[in-house]
Amino acid sequence: MAKNKHKSAEDYLKEESGEFRELKKFEKILINIVALSWTIFQLLLPSFLMINSTWVRCIHLAFALTLAYLMLPMFKYPKNKFTKFLSPLNKIGYLDYVFAIIAPVVATYLIWEWQDLLFRAGLPNLQDVIFGLALVILLLEATRRSIGTPLSVIALLFSLYGFFAESMPGVFAFKNVTIEKYVSQISLSTEGILGIPIGVSATIVFLFVLMGAMLDRAGAGQYFIDLAVSLLGRFRGGPAKASVVASGMSGMVSGSSIANVVTTGTFTIPLMKKVGYPPRKAAAVEVAASTNGQLMPPIMGAAAFIIAEYCNVSYIEVIKAAAVPAFASYAALFYITHLEACKLGIRGMTKEELPEFKKTFLSGLHYLIPIIWLIYELVVIRHSPQLAAYNTVLLLIVIIFYQEIKKAFTEKTGIVNGIKNSIYLVGSGFITGAKNMVGVALATASAGIVVGVVSLGLGGMITQIVDVLAQGNIYLLLLITAVASLLLGMGLPTTANYIVMASLTAPIIVQVGADYGFVVPLLAAHLFVFFFGILADDTPPVGLAAYAASAIADSPPISTGVQGFAYDIRTAIIPFMFIFNHDLILDGINSWPFGLFIFAMTLMASLIFSSAVQGWFLTKNKLFELPILLASSLLFYRPGIVTDIFNLNDDWKYYFYGLAFGILLIVIVSQKIRIRLGAPT
Repeated sequence: MAKNKHKSAEDYLKEESGEFRELKKFEKILINIVALSWTIFQLLLPSFLMINSTWVRCIHLAFALTLAYLMLPMFKYPKNKFTKFLSPLNKIGYLDYVFAIIAPVVATYLIWEWQDLLFRAGLPNLQDVIFGLALVILLLEATRRSIGTPLSVIALLFSLYGFFAESMPGVFAFKNVTIEKYVSQISLSTEGILGIPIGVSATIVFLFVLMGAMLDRAGAGQYFIDLAVSLLGRFRGGPAKASVVASGMSGMVSGSSIANVVTTGTFTIPLMKKVGYPPRKAAAVEVAASTNGQLMPPIMGAAAFIIAEYCNVSYIEVIKAAAVPAFASYAALFYITHLEACKLGIRGMTKEELPEFKKTFLSGLHYLIPIIWLIYELVVIRHSPQLAAYNTVLLLIVIIFYQEIKKAFTEKTGIVNGIKNSIYLVGSGFITGAKNMVGVALATASAGIVVGVVSLGLGGMITQIVDVLAQGNIYLLLLITAVASLLLGMGLPTTANYIVMASLTAPIIVQVGADYGFVVPLLAAHLFVFFFGILADDTPPVGLAAYAASAIADSPPISTGVQGFAYDIRTAIIPFMFIFNHDLILDGINSWPFGLFIFAMTLMASLIFSSAVQGWFLTKNKLFELPILLASSLLFYRPGIVTDIFNLNDDWKYYFYGLAFGILLIVIVSQKIRIRLGAPT
């Protein structure tokens, strides 16, 4: 396998963020003014501005489209004079200026035609059709530039399918959609582009992304890395364990697996290689940790907020449901790094190589205050996510001023200089947050096209097709959904993948399951799709996080992706388990002691499963031990299986039956005898 030497990790980050152009000074100022204006608008919404929610979505989309056309070239790597003219990399092209002017006009068409559209709802005139189609075209082009071709192609194919559905064979056919009905649904209502996903993006996600950008600009990302290394570096395989913890903490800040890989991996991957991890495994650990960062409460990425809206539950309920699977999954990855260190005979870093923990911890203690405050607002005060994020951003501004003014006093550079640095950091955080939101806003809007077409009649047909394919088998239905999420996610960001799959398959899991007497909570179905959408980020051969990590580690990207996915198998099994054991998402469970007990059981299950698939428990596993470990893991994941087999009363005691039988199997596998006889540990 040839090594991937033609692109650096920063190149992959640029592809995601769109920072391709070397712009003139006034062009940079123009982009920064638009980005800063967007952030100020978003900050005014929870505090001063009272605007119709549909208008908020229109303005949000208008800013995203404008920034996309100003920031992103038509072609990232123009190869001839014509494409270089259309897509110059040393300036903003003339065509891009035209699109940047037209796009916000068509995006806000609902605002300035609001009254007239109410009178002709469902009966658009020629002007409505022209502006509606222009919005679709400009949105799909901006999305292609921002996050790649796949989502635009999928949205276009769904649209064409709606227009030519009657020409499709057999079960795939349904009534054609007229151009007027399409525009009314997709562009001129809140059932398509301006639907729930972009509404969540406009009201909640922006503030969380802004908060992450400001934390990063303040220096929190590097602090989390240094803290994790100082705490864990001395243990066996310490740099890998530090990578897991640092990526989990940074995942709350970056919101992007690629950004997470570049931020933490640049530091942790060389350390892992230094203590003895092969390049491929060092990169794979970072990929698995960075990808799973989107699972970690309390932020969990943009899709988690959309889950709350789709399932009509509070965001706290989503956090509660995801907590046990997420923390168990991360603990299992931490354990996997230990197993790999045992297999490879890797030790930790020396004391001289490590930063001092106490000094490191105290140096950035103020970075933990916003995170603690956010959790306090969400969990204790029970503020809405929007208000909690807004208040946290305000707190961050105060902390940044404190940090820079204190630094100015310490370094004796003057209070004026400290205030200037504070203003610069806050302003750059505002600008970075807006730029980071372009892809999210466009992804939610474009995914809305798919959602809109599905609601035009395609959804019922898809339900029938999946039902026929699954043949009433809930296991096959879940497998189809998981594979579809992974395949779709190879080309889509997590949020877009979730929206599309949630529209297509999450309701089907609930409906088809109910048809055959199997109850699946709606939240469990949506989390199932969400988990596999995240796992798609490192699924070979397309997972860009693996390519970024391999560029840092100088390892083959495909084998890095395969190794990363092998580490992530412990995450892939958990969604299947919480579909069959709803206790794992704490469904209907409000007892803290019982919830902690369920977490302990799930944690044990994840660790045992990891030992089975990694081929190492206390020492190298024998072949006959594999099924025993897997059976033990299943008993911890789903202890009710004992009552099913032995026809025992199905009450709370089944947990202790599962615990007892699971421990018994572990005792059978006990490898201490082989260790005493000289097996490696």
